[in-house]
Amino acid sequence: MTITFWQRIDRAGRNLAPFAVTVFLVLVGMVPLHLPLYAPVAPALALMAVYYWTIHRPDLLRPSAVFLIGLLQDLLSGSPLGLNALVLLAVHWVVLNQRRYFLTGTFALMWFGFGLIVLGAAFLQWAAYSALNATLMRLDTALGQAMLTLALFPMFAWLFVRIHRAFLHG
Repeated sequence: MTITFWQRIDRAGRNLAPFAVTVFLVLVGMVPLHLPLYAPVAPALALMAVYYWTIHRPDLLRPSAVFLIGLLQDLLSGSPLGLNALVLLAVHWVVLNQRRYFLTGTFALMWFGFGLIVLGAAFLQWAAYSALNATLMRLDTALGQAMLTLALFPMFAWLFVRIHRAFLHG
């Protein structure tokens, strides 16, 4: 059976879904919400997406794509260039190495694993900011962001599952 040009275009578009969704979440995360005390603890939306797609479709979200997403987030947020790229790559690497446990477990295990990942990512960011500023930054802000991200994960995981089923067969 010969695959037509349009079928190849369709497949390429579908295969870009994890990358496109993650980039979209980076952009959504940059939208200013005028809520008091929200900005410092805004949820790490891209982190959620990298976690989910690394478990379920690592073939479609390669480390190079994760690096580009992190750089985009750094450029848009004003973070030190490479910081979010480092954090997202670290998350990708850890999750990829533990992927078999998440695939065979329940959602509760996946959520628990995400809790460990998001706490590790928050600590890594906190340590990097502290080192770059040559002073200990406040840890409560990083932990607040981690807790909000963890609390919102089930809602975003539901969304990722829907996207996965709609666009990616397999």
